[in-house]
Amino acid sequence: MSDSPFNDMFGDLFKLLAQQGPNAWFDTATQLALTIARGTDGDPNPEPIERQRLEELAPLVARRVDALFGVSVGDGVTAVNRTALTLAALAQWRPLIEPTLSTASVAPSEDLDQFNPMVAQLAASVGPLFAGFQLGSVAGHFSERAWSLAVLALPRLNDQRLLVVNNLKSFAEAWSLDRDEVYVFALAQEFVASLVLTRGGTGDALRALLLDSVHEAAAVQGDLLGRLQSMLGDGDLNSLMADPDRLLDGIELPEETDATRAINAATGALLAFFETAAHEITNAMLGPRPQLVEAYRRHRRSDARGEDAAAALFGIATQGPHHDDAHLFVDHLRDAHGLRVFDALLRVDGLPSASELGDPDAWWRRVTSSPLA
Repeated sequence: MSDSPFNDMFGDLFKLLAQQGPNAWFDTATQLALTIARGTDGDPNPEPIERQRLEELAPLVARRVDALFGVSVGDGVTAVNRTALTLAALAQWRPLIEPTLSTASVAPSEDLDQFNPMVAQLAASVGPLFAGFQLGSVAGHFSERAWSLAVLALPRLNDQRLLVVNNLKSFAEAWSLDRDEVYVFALAQEFVASLVLTRGGTGDALRALLLDSVHEAAAVQGDLLGRLQSMLGDGDLNSLMADPDRLLDGIELPEETDATRAINAATGALLAFFETAAHEITNAMLGPRPQLVEAYRRHRRSDARGEDAAAALFGIATQGPHHDDAHLFVDHLRDAHGLRVFDALLRVDGLPSASELGDPDAWWRRVTSSPLA
């Protein structure tokens, strides 16, 4: 006879977890993310007339990006709904997150182990599933208002360019902006981001920085086993399983370290460049758009819970003084040398360091004297 009536139950749970396989955490993330992304309106597809207008503007914007970098970016773009952007985000983020699941410690706490060895084993087994809940919650909320993947400066696996047209329309209406200026700006931002973030050198440099920052972020988010211990002790596990979206409330940034300063400097500079280049292209095509400049800055700093939580998974802060520094960095170099100087961002040695973010001339001297220049 079993020592405890719960032993057989835990044994059945372990068998169930084993049957789910190594991808169970990602399947969990996908299911939850899609549920959130579909929302209460069912996540309608873009209206044909809106999709057609976006596709008409895309080649015009692409030619401007070609001229800026001196390379051909192509003009392919796809108008999508929130669900499609969510699936794309999950696919792009998975290889950056997955290593933390295998290297993170799964040793349960001493208190939990003393409480019940079987519960301790269960906690270690379901830890990755809770990580899946967290990733799914973040990815689903990310697409609620994000226009494209360009809002996060993360390395990309491919140059697929997706734009959530309904989110663009909502932004234009909320700020009383002309639809075409918003479409041109969003297209330019995504074309530039796609070009830079799919380059091998830039991607490799970002991945190297993310190795440390993602692990630091996982350590902070993640005392998932500790949370499970607390929930088991408080009898709150059922409520979490019924509403796993609550895990988004636990996304926190790690303390500032050399790793987080490095990734924040690099991604902050990239985002500032994407934005500045997009505004310049929009101005060249449609004339000055000061209202758009102000609206986008406010948009990024208000109600950005989904994007901020997504960035935090990678140890990146999307708000803070380093973003002001990044805009000053880009503005100074643009005024001194023109935007073409930023073709250095296509190289493995092109990302600015934390110290260079405050000294743009030092970055310029380094990249222009580099053997790779």
